[in-house]
Amino acid sequence: MHGEVIVVGLGAMGAAVSWQLARRGLGVIALDRYAPPHDRGSTHGESRITRLAVGEGDEYVALVRRSHEIWKEIEAESSQTLLTQTGGIVIGGPESDFLKRTRAVAERHGIAHENLDSGELRRRFPMFAADEASQAYYEPEAGYVRPEAAVAAQLGLAAKAGVHLRVDEPALEWHASAEGVRVRTASGVHDADQLVLCAGAWINQLFPEGRELFAVYRQLLFWFPFTEEPPGLGAMPVFVWDFGGERGDFVHLRGFYGFPPLAGAAGGVKVATEQFEHTTEPDGAQHPATPDEAVLMRRRVIDERLPWLGPIPLRTASCLYTSTRASRFVIDRHPGHDNVMIVSACSGHGFKHSPAVGEAVAQWIADGSPEVDLTPFRYPHDE
Repeated sequence: MHGEVIVVGLGAMGAAVSWQLARRGLGVIALDRYAPPHDRGSTHGESRITRLAVGEGDEYVALVRRSHEIWKEIEAESSQTLLTQTGGIVIGGPESDFLKRTRAVAERHGIAHENLDSGELRRRFPMFAADEASQAYYEPEAGYVRPEAAVAAQLGLAAKAGVHLRVDEPALEWHASAEGVRVRTASGVHDADQLVLCAGAWINQLFPEGRELFAVYRQLLFWFPFTEEPPGLGAMPVFVWDFGGERGDFVHLRGFYGFPPLAGAAGGVKVATEQFEHTTEPDGAQHPATPDEAVLMRRRVIDERLPWLGPIPLRTASCLYTSTRASRFVIDRHPGHDNVMIVSACSGHGFKHSPAVGEAVAQWIADGSPEVDLTPFRYPHDE
């Protein structure tokens, strides 16, 4: 099959890139080794936080702002509800650099927010058992997006716009020259003028030059039941609770994050942490929490902060972060081939930005330059 652009990987980024390219009239062949949306990579788990004041850096604000606009465009075109703006809160103590950075980003970019002291935090949001040293940042436009529905909606729009979706078709290798690109899959060969690699946790297999920069980590998601309904549960925002520590395991935990109960979801309250101690390789399987990992999560994270949750999770799931050492994105031309683009790694905080990234990549390919500045995400970048 021949097209103008081949997109490999149809998670958050690949689905967005494919649809945005098709909107611009380009002929797209879109490949995935599974049938998205699926739970084998990074884009699953019922919900993903979105927030405008991105403590990870000022360079992300334009992306997430534009993404909020695009989510609404996708909702209008697909008749799906994707974005729910519950408000969002960042909790931390005086030592929390992430809380300080979030507040500073909000101030610099004119993002509506409130800064709460410990008394106001506990009065406004009594579901969080915050101590007297805790402070908070509250953003009314924050909320969550449903990742599986978002991928399905964009792929549906992409197919309607003429994209050739090739699912359950792993990309095995690719070659590029001045004449174009060729991708060999388990089912055949595809040719195009340009190639976009959005392979997520499989990026190292298709872009081995980045192996020293990209690492894959198994992360765990937990859904805990209520033992009682806390006051104010109906107004619970999405949250990030920063402990002020460094990246690490449960002993040196930076914090955790979570969501209010989702209508129509499997039940319970979803909470999760991040670990950057142990790398892994994608194998296409789910690796949910072990009983010991569930106990650690409950005792070291949940007990003191959300005591109204039960001791045993209703279910757990794993997802994969593909991260750089500084948790930054890489969105750039291949160092050896100008007609190949790398759109990875998302470093565990890419989903909220994916619609705008997809648009920017499509603009770069179709028009020669993106409207949003992508230079902070060049490969390789300073760590």
